[in-house]
Amino acid sequence: MSRPVDALFQPFTLNGLRLPNRVVMAPMTRWHSPEGVPGADVAAYYRRRAANDCGLIITEGTTVDHPVASYSVRVPQFHGDALPAWRRVVEEVHEVGGRIMPQLWHVGVSRRPSQEYPNKHLPSVSPSGLFLPDKRAVAPPASQEEIRGVTEAFARAALAARELGFDGVAIHGAHGYLFDQFFWEPINRRDDEYGGDLEGRTRFAVETLQAIRREVGADFPLMFRISQWKEQDYAAKLARTPEELGELLQVLASAGVDAFDCSQRRYWEPEFAGSTLNLAGWAKRLTGKPAMTVGSVGLSKELVTRGDRALNQQAEVANIDSLLERLEAGEFDLVAVGRALLADHEWARKVREQRFDELRPYTPQVLERLF
Repeated sequence: MSRPVDALFQPFTLNGLRLPNRVVMAPMTRWHSPEGVPGADVAAYYRRRAANDCGLIITEGTTVDHPVASYSVRVPQFHGDALPAWRRVVEEVHEVGGRIMPQLWHVGVSRRPSQEYPNKHLPSVSPSGLFLPDKRAVAPPASQEEIRGVTEAFARAALAARELGFDGVAIHGAHGYLFDQFFWEPINRRDDEYGGDLEGRTRFAVETLQAIRREVGADFPLMFRISQWKEQDYAAKLARTPEELGELLQVLASAGVDAFDCSQRRYWEPEFAGSTLNLAGWAKRLTGKPAMTVGSVGLSKELVTRGDRALNQQAEVANIDSLLERLEAGEFDLVAVGRALLADHEWARKVREQRFDELRPYTPQVLERLF
């Protein structure tokens, strides 16, 4: 790498939360929380990254208190017996000077028959029961009462995060999970106030963000993850023009979002023709809100998420000069690092100290345990 790395290690303040640098640990599902409760190994896993110059930790997706929120008994929950365990995680991260937010999650209709998940006998909740536009429904459309119940579950979880000492909260609204299922017009075929035009398709997210704000107050940082791509369709688009994207993001920003976590599979790809801006660059330009980029940072190959193939993709260390150039130009404010931080818990420190030759490649073996 030829560019200076100073831009990555400048402080940043998000709604009163001072971050020591711009490096964020991206949320990544690990399946290492038996019965939904994170153990001491999970706390140590996050602590190691916080202790090695990662400016902010966003936890793996943690499911809210709703019967069909999860798609695995090994994914951590954010309610009940899991909450004392999460307090330990917060304490471990804070003890080494780190900052941490939980990512709150509901998978919607993304539960698959081959997986083991809680309450398998109950149907999934989603706008129209569709996983893909051209397939038949696998569940009945969610009732308005069910939608309100999920909103209340997110609000309770956000309040719990504040009470446990977390530094903010992140909401998963991307990748074809529940909020994104409502956003995505081809699978949201509702004819009530939660479907139809943009106002209808964003109503569920808006009501949830507003409910969260009522519980946590205005001074608690709130991030929201968005994406164009879905796990079930990499080519999907919520917005085909900057104008369409701006309309969507402004609605969410007005509902209480402090920063957008903009998920791409490859951060260096422009989002729209005629501009080099990526998704995060457009989010910042269109809303004026802080934006975080993510997508194969520091690695040579993008993540494949369909089925077990995600476990079989090796990626070599890659140059981040273009990332640094974009950050220096102010296109976005924060950089989320995913698999590179799984492979090497010292990634941020090694980059800060320019020990690039010591960076470790990503291999499937890193998923077998919590390094």
